Amino acid sequence: MGIFIVRRLLVAMLLCLSCRPSGRPADGPARRIVSLAPSSTELLFALGVGDRLVGRTTWCLYPPEARRVPSVGDGLNPNIEAVVARQPDLVVLYRSQLTAAAAVQLGRLGIRAVVLAQDRLDDVAHAARVLGPLIGRKAAGDSIAAGMEALLSGAPPAPIARVAFVVWDNPPIVIGGGSYLDQLTTLAGGANVFHDLGGASATVSIETIVARDPDVILVLSDSTALPAFAQRREWRAIRAVRERRFVVLPADLFGRPSPTAPAAVAALRRALEASR
Repeated sequence: MGIFIVRRLLVAMLLCLSCRPSGRPADGPARRIVSLAPSSTELLFALGVGDRLVGRTTWCLYPPEARRVPSVGDGLNPNIEAVVARQPDLVVLYRSQLTAAAAVQLGRLGIRAVVLAQDRLDDVAHAARVLGPLIGRKAAGDSIAAGMEALLSGAPPAPIARVAFVVWDNPPIVIGGGSYLDQLTTLAGGANVFHDLGGASATVSIETIVARDPDVILVLSDSTALPAFAQRREWRAIRAVRERRFVVLPADLFGRPSPTAPAAVAALRRALEASR
């Protein structure tokens, strides 16, 4: 999947509102599951039920085994007919206005649906505790949740670099304090210069980035190449861009909140130390 698609998906997810899950009580462990969000797909594999997935979205590419699961299209605007055709007994959705309506439709058809917040690392822990009993893997869910909670409960290290996480360049969109990427950055020893922005992401001007003067620019990519905007004249007003102080993070590890957060934190910490 190209980085353009990865970034489009990430921005779309960041702009959605979060909520607690909803759904009917389970009649028994789900055996045929459709996952309509990359985060829940990865989590279901981590819970040991990847073999029960009968449907995923176009964007659900991790772990690699997920690519063998039939796609039902876009998870943010679900195709109910395609989902129902997979004959699921559980559908896991990402919270948005469209998916909330889809959950109601599925419920009317007698299909159990759960809507999960999937914006922050805390949501991974909560989702694991919710999904565990629904799939007959409560102990596994509790274990993943406990690991995430332990990661989040520790005191973050002293910052070693001031960073700005740029997820889109025209117009510039940066990560704010409401995103799991901000959490990963803090846990790795980075100080997000846009942490004070309460939302998961925000559109800002290049002048604002210049004024906040990050030491390092963080970007998501599926290659090691610098982003195209690094070559543009207007972006060179930013000191970190002029000095080529970029950290390029792999989309497979950083593209969504997931149980691999400890590995992501360790990788980002190493990258920030190397950038000093």
